[in-house]
Amino acid sequence: MFTGIVAAVGKVVDVSPLQGGSDEAGVRLTIQAPGFSLAATRLGDSIAIQGACMTVVEFSGNTFKVDVSRESLNLTTGLDTAGEVNLEHALKLGDSLDGHLVSGHVDGLGKVTHFEPVGESWDLRIHVPAKLAKYLAYKGSITVNGVSLTVNQVDDQADGCEIRINLIPHTVQVTTLKNLRAGTPVNLEIDMIARYVERMMGAQLLRGK
Repeated sequence: MFTGIVAAVGKVVDVSPLQGGSDEAGVRLTIQAPGFSLAATRLGDSIAIQGACMTVVEFSGNTFKVDVSRESLNLTTGLDTAGEVNLEHALKLGDSLDGHLVSGHVDGLGKVTHFEPVGESWDLRIHVPAKLAKYLAYKGSITVNGVSLTVNQVDDQADGCEIRINLIPHTVQVTTLKNLRAGTPVNLEIDMIARYVERMMGAQLLRGK
């Protein structure tokens, strides 16, 4: 479990194919994270990378490695090339829950439609595909590239919806969201509570038939 509060921005410095580099193979990422504490990290620990939960398979100093399966690569963005990534350690019992409950399981990809400064803040708009649009609500939570954010507006469309998010300068400065541009794909994870509400309501409807 995670909270969507990014601890540091690391950098993927190497992407090496696994299993001989076949079309079905995943990759091993080498990530340098000088601002990300690895003092208490153990092999097998979970770290959220751009919102996707990955397992540490090797670490030394301020560098660690994770293996990303082909399935994960097919369902996410930002895990197959060198560049900056948002990092967060797994939540421990007793930790402060400053964001919202995040599983680190990416539900789908959105696409940035607008990202511009407005006064001291930034106006971020993302097109969300139809399969995820029903889970989003005004003042609800969503995770974008591993960052816990609050939805300020939802505009329904034929092929999904567009959400608007107001970003404070601090969030832009300390995460990879500063690199967004119109057209950029982003990893999305819907609010866990919305997922369970849908399941419970669906089960009630079935029993009522």
